[in-house]
Amino acid sequence: MSTNRPEPAVIRHLGQADYEPTFAAMRAFTDARTADTPDELWIVEHPPVYTLGLGADRGHLLGGAAQIPVVQTDRGGEVTFHGPGQVVIYLLMDLRRNKPGGKLYARQFVHKIEQAIIDVLAAYNLGGERIDGAPGIYVAAGPKRGAKIAALGLKVRGNGCTYHGVSLNVAMDLAPFTWINPCGYAGLETIDMRSLGIVVPLADVQLALANELVRQLDAAAQPEAAAA
Repeated sequence: MSTNRPEPAVIRHLGQADYEPTFAAMRAFTDARTADTPDELWIVEHPPVYTLGLGADRGHLLGGAAQIPVVQTDRGGEVTFHGPGQVVIYLLMDLRRNKPGGKLYARQFVHKIEQAIIDVLAAYNLGGERIDGAPGIYVAAGPKRGAKIAALGLKVRGNGCTYHGVSLNVAMDLAPFTWINPCGYAGLETIDMRSLGIVVPLADVQLALANELVRQLDAAAQPEAAAA
């Protein structure tokens, strides 16, 4: 593997895109990448879809879920929902390459992603926190404390290359979350920024989170790339 400083990460805006072709594109990109391929962050908004992690239990799909497509994936975790009004960022990265902060391990990678979400929420005066044993970010204070506002689901291949990523709920129809046990937790409330009193354009949060992920992961970004 090259020891030269890697090329800056590309932030790619895909706009609104169906889940399945985006999933296929992530795998194809990862199959084809080399030691010198720049890392990429893909920003996308999906139509309503449930996705299942490798070990997901379909018993977590409850009444009402049948009206929304379900896609089996190769990420970790259980069932989650993607839909309009949600920031989704896929992280196509090589954890083994040299960066200013050094090579990343999977646990560090997850921690940095979570910190990026917490910091973005803080910029909008919202408190977010981790909960041990429950990946994602949860509301840290107030009457909605413990409600989930962001989810993580990642695939890390044996060569250190990653795909899938993170979702942050901004202004969604939250009903589909009530038709599943989110991330396998019965009764877990899911919330969005709008329900917490923060009304902000989705594009603003997309850019804020992408930039914070780049900062946390020590990967200087290239100028915005055109949609794929």
